[in-house]
Amino acid sequence: MSKLRNGIATICLMSIVFFGSLGMKKPDQKPVVIGYVVGFNGLINAETIDATQLTHINYAFVNIKNNEAHLEDYKRDVENFKRLNTLKQKNPSLQLLISIGGWAWSENFSDAVLTDSLRKRFAVSAVNLIREHQLDGVDIDWEYPGIPGEEGNVYRKEDEENFTLMFKELRKELDILAKETGKKKLLTTATGGFTSFLDQTDMGKAQQYLDFVNLMTYDYYPNKVACHHTNLYASKSYPSVHSADKAIKAYINAGVPASKIVIGLAFYGRNLTLSPSAQKGLGDSIVSMVNHYGKGFTFLKDSLINQKGFVAYKDEDAKAPFMFNAGTKQFISYDNEWSVAHKCEYVLQHKLGGVMFWEYHSDKKGYLLNQITKSFR
Repeated sequence: MSKLRNGIATICLMSIVFFGSLGMKKPDQKPVVIGYVVGFNGLINAETIDATQLTHINYAFVNIKNNEAHLEDYKRDVENFKRLNTLKQKNPSLQLLISIGGWAWSENFSDAVLTDSLRKRFAVSAVNLIREHQLDGVDIDWEYPGIPGEEGNVYRKEDEENFTLMFKELRKELDILAKETGKKKLLTTATGGFTSFLDQTDMGKAQQYLDFVNLMTYDYYPNKVACHHTNLYASKSYPSVHSADKAIKAYINAGVPASKIVIGLAFYGRNLTLSPSAQKGLGDSIVSMVNHYGKGFTFLKDSLINQKGFVAYKDEDAKAPFMFNAGTKQFISYDNEWSVAHKCEYVLQHKLGGVMFWEYHSDKKGYLLNQITKSFR
């Protein structure tokens, strides 16, 4: 009997080591709920964040300067770290990560990770930030490796290989910190929620160093006709190029385990002005993308949905809602409770890592976060 008990204990220990080393979910672990919280707007009021409904907070953003991770406003960012750390009093298991990059600050990644010595310098600087401020990990948001991106972005063909080598070096430094603290440190990344991102990276290799891959399955920009910006499936109302389902399947085929894939939710809308002849909104021609970045969901729900000339619709095929104002010809695409519930169901059905969303305070009343909690309960 003692041998049997020893054998069982050994198996249990091996299981803990196995899942811990891979950064994978344990079989009975609930999906993660990762909220991006922005610091660039000023000091964060931690009282407005319901930490009990989150597993992780990614602090956006940390910049890159002189090939190192850099706090753009040191005093503000340090104070925000202190405030976010107080949330662990309400949820001791909450994990806090710095998110490096973002759309505007991705332009210096290519230079910062170009050589072995530069990658080492960058990794050390990033990990030193979480060491100094008692944080739990690093999230990399390199938006456009190997492609132009915004004006002034530095990119090169070597980005594909260096993308993976960057994570390798970061993992080394994080493991050193883990030994110092006795606590595992996380490494995650936010990546494009479209298949072409896989053409510029080797996610099959990169994933071995990562705990989660946060797919930005939103901001599916339209071309000539109004379309969903964060649809789960393809729509039959227009030629659908992008969908979360298509991206997830592509990432899995590229070698990323389903358990590491985190599906992105949009806590905000995208706003388009359509042609004077537009009749239905979805699939109609676009005139202008001015003010394309719409309001947060709390505003949409309380002030626009089925109000002020806007009529709300559901695209059952895409599992995506939209609004159309026949008078002003405004079209707004967004996530709501219904579409979030479908995405959470998809996570459970396909045994994905969980969900993440941009950005916490875009839904101040917590309509969508409450739905996530309800769906995963």
